[in-house]
Amino acid sequence: MRAVILAAGRGSRMGEVGEARPKCLVELGGKPLISRQIAALRGGGAEAVGVVRGYRAEMIEFPDLTYFENPRWAETNMVMSLAAAAPWLRTGPVVVSYADIFYPGELVRALARAPGDLVVAYDREWLALWSRRFADPLSDAETFRADESGRLLEIGKKTTRLAEIEGQYMGLLKFTPGVWARIETELAAMDPAMRDRLDMTGFLGRLLEAGVPISTLATCGQWGEVDNPSDLALYERMAASGELVLEG
Repeated sequence: MRAVILAAGRGSRMGEVGEARPKCLVELGGKPLISRQIAALRGGGAEAVGVVRGYRAEMIEFPDLTYFENPRWAETNMVMSLAAAAPWLRTGPVVVSYADIFYPGELVRALARAPGDLVVAYDREWLALWSRRFADPLSDAETFRADESGRLLEIGKKTTRLAEIEGQYMGLLKFTPGVWARIETELAAMDPAMRDRLDMTGFLGRLLEAGVPISTLATCGQWGEVDNPSDLALYERMAASGELVLEG
Protein backbone atom coordinates (compact mmCIF):
# COMPACT_ATOMS: atom_id res chain seq x y z
CA MET A 1 0.00 0.00 0.00
CA ARG A 2 1.15 3.51 -0.86
CA ALA A 3 -0.14 6.82 0.47
CA VAL A 4 -0.61 10.29 -0.98
CA ILE A 5 -1.02 13.59 0.86
CA LEU A 6 -2.97 16.29 -0.99
CA ALA A 7 -0.99 19.41 -0.09
CA ALA A 8 -1.46 21.74 -3.06
CA GLY A 9 -3.72 24.30 -1.38
CA ARG A 10 -2.84 27.54 0.35
CA GLY A 11 -4.99 27.51 3.49
CA SER A 12 -5.91 31.20 3.43
CA ARG A 13 -8.12 30.91 6.52
CA MET A 14 -5.06 30.29 8.71
CA GLY A 15 -4.26 34.03 8.73
CA GLU A 16 -0.79 35.01 9.92
CA VAL A 17 -0.14 31.48 11.19
CA GLY A 18 -0.19 30.15 7.65
CA GLU A 19 0.99 33.23 5.81
CA ALA A 20 3.46 32.62 2.97
CA ARG A 21 3.64 28.86 3.53
CA PRO A 22 1.55 25.84 2.55
CA LYS A 23 -1.06 24.84 5.10
CA CYS A 24 0.60 21.48 5.68
CA LEU A 25 3.62 23.26 7.20
CA VAL A 26 1.58 24.84 9.99
CA GLU A 27 2.85 23.40 13.27
CA LEU A 28 0.81 21.51 15.84
CA GLY A 29 2.56 20.47 19.01
CA GLY A 30 5.87 21.72 17.65
CA LYS A 31 5.78 19.72 14.41
CA PRO A 32 4.41 20.50 10.94
CA LEU A 33 1.12 18.80 10.18
CA ILE A 34 2.69 17.03 7.23
CA SER A 35 5.35 15.47 9.47
CA ARG A 36 2.60 13.98 11.62
CA GLN A 37 0.81 12.71 8.52
CA ILE A 38 3.95 11.10 7.12
CA ALA A 39 4.62 9.38 10.46
CA ALA A 40 1.03 8.12 10.74
CA LEU A 41 0.96 6.86 7.15
CA ARG A 42 4.26 5.04 7.50
CA GLY A 43 3.24 3.72 10.90
CA GLY A 44 0.03 2.46 9.33
CA GLY A 45 1.89 0.41 6.75
CA ALA A 46 2.50 2.72 3.79
CA GLU A 47 5.50 1.45 1.86
CA ALA A 48 5.88 4.79 0.07
CA VAL A 49 4.45 8.26 0.64
CA GLY A 50 3.79 10.84 -2.06
CA VAL A 51 2.78 14.49 -1.82
CA VAL A 52 0.80 16.55 -4.32
CA ARG A 53 2.31 20.04 -4.22
CA GLY A 54 1.03 23.36 -5.54
CA TYR A 55 1.25 26.59 -3.55
CA ARG A 56 4.88 27.32 -2.59
CA ALA A 57 5.83 23.83 -3.73
CA GLU A 58 9.52 24.49 -3.12
CA MET A 59 8.85 24.73 0.64
CA ILE A 60 7.57 21.14 0.83
CA GLU A 61 10.77 19.14 0.69
CA PHE A 62 11.14 16.09 2.90
CA PRO A 63 13.40 13.05 2.44
CA ASP A 64 12.24 9.79 0.89
CA LEU A 65 9.00 11.13 -0.60
CA THR A 66 7.63 11.09 -4.14
CA TYR A 67 6.29 14.40 -5.41
CA PHE A 68 3.41 15.10 -7.76
CA GLU A 69 2.56 18.61 -8.94
CA ASN A 70 -0.69 20.49 -9.45
CA PRO A 71 0.49 23.64 -11.26
CA ARG A 72 -3.12 24.82 -11.52
CA TRP A 73 -3.69 24.63 -7.77
CA ALA A 74 -5.14 28.16 -7.62
CA GLU A 75 -7.76 27.36 -10.26
CA THR A 76 -8.74 23.85 -9.21
CA ASN A 77 -10.05 22.01 -6.20
CA MET A 78 -9.16 18.84 -4.32
CA VAL A 79 -10.29 16.35 -6.96
CA MET A 80 -7.83 17.66 -9.54
CA SER A 81 -5.02 17.52 -6.99
CA LEU A 82 -5.95 13.88 -6.47
CA ALA A 83 -5.79 13.32 -10.23
CA ALA A 84 -2.18 14.53 -10.22
CA ALA A 85 -1.31 11.30 -8.38
CA ALA A 86 -2.87 9.14 -11.11
CA PRO A 87 0.38 7.23 -11.82
CA TRP A 88 0.11 5.63 -8.36
CA LEU A 89 -3.68 5.36 -8.29
CA ARG A 90 -3.61 3.32 -11.52
CA THR A 91 -1.15 0.74 -10.25
CA GLY A 92 -2.06 -0.22 -6.68
CA PRO A 93 -4.08 0.60 -3.57
CA VAL A 94 -3.49 4.11 -2.23
CA VAL A 95 -4.55 5.74 1.02
CA VAL A 96 -5.21 9.43 0.38
CA SER A 97 -4.96 12.06 3.10
CA TYR A 98 -5.85 15.71 3.20
CA ALA A 99 -2.96 17.90 4.36
CA ASP A 100 -4.84 19.75 7.11
CA ILE A 101 -5.73 16.78 9.32
CA PHE A 102 -3.99 14.54 11.84
CA TYR A 103 -4.83 10.98 12.84
CA PRO A 104 -3.27 7.83 14.34
CA GLY A 105 -1.34 5.25 12.36
CA GLU A 106 -3.72 2.50 13.50
CA LEU A 107 -6.54 4.21 11.60
CA VAL A 108 -4.43 4.14 8.43
CA ARG A 109 -3.79 0.44 8.92
CA ALA A 110 -7.50 -0.25 9.43
CA LEU A 111 -8.37 1.75 6.32
CA ALA A 112 -5.83 -0.13 4.22
CA ARG A 113 -7.31 -3.45 5.35
CA ALA A 114 -10.96 -2.40 5.00
CA PRO A 115 -12.88 -4.23 2.26
CA GLY A 116 -13.97 -2.20 -0.74
CA ASP A 117 -12.45 -0.45 -3.74
CA LEU A 118 -13.29 3.03 -2.43
CA VAL A 119 -13.46 3.49 1.33
CA VAL A 120 -13.92 6.70 3.30
CA ALA A 121 -13.11 7.10 6.99
CA TYR A 122 -15.55 8.98 9.20
CA ASP A 123 -15.90 9.96 12.85
CA ARG A 124 -19.05 8.82 14.63
CA GLU A 125 -18.30 11.13 17.58
CA TRP A 126 -17.92 14.23 15.41
CA LEU A 127 -20.48 16.33 17.29
CA ALA A 128 -18.44 16.53 20.48
CA LEU A 129 -15.49 18.01 18.58
CA TRP A 130 -17.55 20.20 16.25
CA SER A 131 -19.37 21.70 19.26
CA ARG A 132 -16.00 22.90 20.53
CA ARG A 133 -14.87 24.19 17.14
CA PHE A 134 -18.03 26.04 16.14
CA ALA A 135 -20.74 28.02 17.91
CA ASP A 136 -23.17 26.23 15.59
CA PRO A 137 -21.83 22.75 14.69
CA LEU A 138 -24.23 22.48 11.77
CA SER A 139 -22.68 25.52 10.11
CA ASP A 140 -19.74 23.40 8.95
CA ALA A 141 -21.36 19.97 8.82
CA GLU A 142 -22.66 17.99 5.84
CA THR A 143 -24.84 14.94 5.46
CA PHE A 144 -23.25 11.54 5.94
CA ARG A 145 -25.39 8.40 5.96
CA ALA A 146 -24.50 4.74 5.54
CA ASP A 147 -26.55 1.55 5.62
CA GLU A 148 -26.16 -1.29 8.13
CA SER A 149 -23.43 -2.90 6.04
CA GLY A 150 -21.38 0.30 6.00
CA ARG A 151 -22.12 1.21 2.40
CA LEU A 152 -22.32 4.97 1.92
CA LEU A 153 -25.78 6.31 1.03
CA GLU A 154 -25.34 10.08 1.11
CA ILE A 155 -22.54 12.61 1.63
CA GLY A 156 -21.75 16.27 1.22
CA LYS A 157 -25.12 18.03 1.36
CA LYS A 158 -25.99 20.91 3.67
CA THR A 159 -28.52 20.10 6.36
CA THR A 160 -30.14 21.51 9.48
CA ARG A 161 -30.96 18.10 10.91
CA LEU A 162 -28.51 16.17 13.09
CA ALA A 163 -30.31 12.96 12.17
CA GLU A 164 -28.89 13.25 8.65
CA ILE A 165 -25.31 13.32 9.95
CA GLU A 166 -24.25 9.90 11.18
CA GLY A 167 -20.59 10.93 11.17
CA GLN A 168 -18.08 13.45 9.92
CA TYR A 169 -16.12 12.83 6.73
CA MET A 170 -12.45 13.17 7.67
CA GLY A 171 -10.50 13.57 4.45
CA LEU A 172 -8.91 10.14 4.69
CA LEU A 173 -9.77 7.63 1.93
CA LYS A 174 -8.60 4.48 0.17
CA PHE A 175 -8.70 3.91 -3.60
CA THR A 176 -7.90 0.79 -5.62
CA PRO A 177 -6.99 0.81 -9.33
CA GLY A 178 -10.35 -0.67 -10.30
CA VAL A 179 -12.37 2.22 -8.90
CA TRP A 180 -9.80 4.75 -10.07
CA ALA A 181 -10.33 3.62 -13.66
CA ARG A 182 -14.05 4.32 -13.22
CA ILE A 183 -13.25 7.71 -11.68
CA GLU A 184 -11.03 8.69 -14.60
CA THR A 185 -13.84 7.83 -16.98
CA GLU A 186 -16.25 10.01 -14.98
CA LEU A 187 -13.80 12.91 -14.90
CA ALA A 188 -13.08 12.70 -18.62
CA ALA A 189 -16.79 13.02 -19.40
CA MET A 190 -17.27 16.14 -17.30
CA ASP A 191 -17.21 19.75 -18.41
CA PRO A 192 -13.66 21.00 -17.67
CA ALA A 193 -14.83 24.05 -15.73
CA MET A 194 -17.12 21.93 -13.56
CA ARG A 195 -14.35 19.38 -13.05
CA ASP A 196 -11.98 22.08 -11.83
CA ARG A 197 -14.50 23.29 -9.23
CA LEU A 198 -15.20 19.84 -7.77
CA ASP A 199 -14.62 19.36 -4.08
CA MET A 200 -14.16 15.82 -2.82
CA THR A 201 -17.46 15.26 -1.03
CA GLY A 202 -19.34 16.70 -3.99
CA PHE A 203 -17.53 14.28 -6.27
CA LEU A 204 -18.17 11.34 -3.96
CA GLY A 205 -21.86 12.26 -4.14
CA ARG A 206 -21.69 12.23 -7.94
CA LEU A 207 -20.07 8.79 -7.84
CA LEU A 208 -22.89 7.50 -5.64
CA GLU A 209 -25.42 8.83 -8.15
CA ALA A 210 -23.51 7.04 -10.92
CA GLY A 211 -23.82 3.75 -9.04
CA VAL A 212 -20.24 3.50 -7.78
CA PRO A 213 -20.24 1.63 -4.44
CA ILE A 214 -18.45 3.45 -1.62
CA SER A 215 -17.65 1.73 1.65
CA THR A 216 -17.06 3.42 5.01
CA LEU A 217 -14.79 2.92 8.01
CA ALA A 218 -15.95 4.32 11.34
CA THR A 219 -13.69 5.72 14.04
CA CYS A 220 -14.32 7.58 17.28
CA GLY A 221 -12.25 10.69 17.89
CA GLN A 222 -8.44 11.00 18.16
CA TRP A 223 -8.14 13.03 14.96
CA GLY A 224 -8.66 16.63 13.97
CA GLU A 225 -9.01 19.08 11.11
CA VAL A 226 -7.02 22.33 11.22
CA ASP A 227 -8.98 25.04 9.44
CA ASN A 228 -8.00 28.19 11.35
CA PRO A 229 -5.85 29.41 14.27
CA SER A 230 -8.59 28.68 16.81
CA ASP A 231 -8.47 25.01 15.80
CA LEU A 232 -4.75 24.94 16.54
CA ALA A 233 -5.33 26.49 19.96
CA LEU A 234 -8.07 23.96 20.74
CA TYR A 235 -5.95 20.95 19.82
CA GLU A 236 -2.97 22.28 21.77
CA ARG A 237 -5.20 22.54 24.86
CA MET A 238 -6.62 19.08 24.29
CA ALA A 239 -3.14 17.59 23.92
CA ALA A 240 -1.90 19.37 27.05
CA SER A 241 -4.83 18.02 29.09
CA GLY A 242 -4.38 14.48 27.80
CA GLU A 243 -7.66 14.43 25.86
CA LEU A 244 -5.78 14.10 22.60
CA VAL A 245 -2.72 12.02 21.75
CA LEU A 246 -0.60 13.51 18.96
CA GLU A 247 1.36 10.86 17.09
CA GLY A 248 4.45 11.50 15.00
